[in-house]
Amino acid sequence: MIILHKNLMGPRTKRDLMRILPFGLIWMVFTIIYVLLEKSLLGDLTIYPSTGNPYRYGGITFYYIISSTFMGLIIGTIEVKYLSHLFSKKSFSSKIFRKTMAYVVFMILVLLGLRLFGYSMTYDTNLADARVWESLHIFFVSRIFWTVELYIAIIIISTLFFTEVSESIGFEVLRNFFIGKYHTPIEENRIFMFLDMNDSTTIAEKLGHVQYFSLLRDYYEDLSDPIIQCSGQVYQYVGDEVIISWRIKNSNTSAACIKCFLLMQEKLVSQSKIYQKKYGVTPSFKAGIHFGLVTSGEIGALKKEIVYTGDVLNTTARIISLCKEHLVDLLISSAMKEEIGNQSTYQFISKGTNKLRGKNKSMELFTLKKE
Repeated sequence: MIILHKNLMGPRTKRDLMRILPFGLIWMVFTIIYVLLEKSLLGDLTIYPSTGNPYRYGGITFYYIISSTFMGLIIGTIEVKYLSHLFSKKSFSSKIFRKTMAYVVFMILVLLGLRLFGYSMTYDTNLADARVWESLHIFFVSRIFWTVELYIAIIIISTLFFTEVSESIGFEVLRNFFIGKYHTPIEENRIFMFLDMNDSTTIAEKLGHVQYFSLLRDYYEDLSDPIIQCSGQVYQYVGDEVIISWRIKNSNTSAACIKCFLLMQEKLVSQSKIYQKKYGVTPSFKAGIHFGLVTSGEIGALKKEIVYTGDVLNTTARIISLCKEHLVDLLISSAMKEEIGNQSTYQFISKGTNKLRGKNKSMELFTLKKE
């Protein structure tokens, strides 16, 4: 069994962490804006005019910022680990609305709790002090409380919108748009895996368009976990075909595509009873893998995308088309085999030198040796 990389965190943990951190950051920024606006409006006042409760800018403000950031991280964790799966079948607007309502109710309770402790700090007393509870009641029935709740709802909607957009176009793609990584085209070495569902036309005719689309949705969802585990990036979904890519960072990255292929096969086999019960068929796939230099950059006027161009993509498409001819479910190029080298326990069998359609040069192809 190959060890891809000896990190403290696996790819899934890293991905989850990168999805959670924006929640804390967004909450922190919104809270800083709020306390600065509050300070600019209240100036040197020591009480809130609307409630008569004490106002103190300084240490308590820092406490609110830290608490808000921490709360953002908690909500981010709940969202990423639980609620995102619970509402995954809902429409975009339905997910935003339902989750916003749930979080707002949760935040009402949290905000009252924070205020309770805040007032005890302001009065330098314990939670049983009548002044603390009186101030809390005044705050709860005041306009300012519900204004704060509205502000919190805006923060929640902003973070959820960010999350849903990130899920729709891919976190890596969104991150690259933000940092402008591909604003100017760059050249980089990348691995590409083309996956094509076997007998997709026959399956589509048997199931009909609606059921076939449902199968595709389940199929891609089942493939997602192995892709995440192996740090792959989904480049495109094209009908029943998916293109997965890896940027070559070190020698361990190269073998990740083979592990990903095997894990995806295992996943579909483990789900075969579910597919048979729901659709009467179990999907399988063939794959072609190649690597090489591509030009990567943002492109498009009405709709921007990060696009890869280069001969490696055309070559990979030609490689996968030969799987049926060789009666195998995986073919990799000789260049890909050399890139993997002897760093793994995977063994390959040569399928000879093959003429690729539309290519002048022939290429030796290999398939994975079955154990």
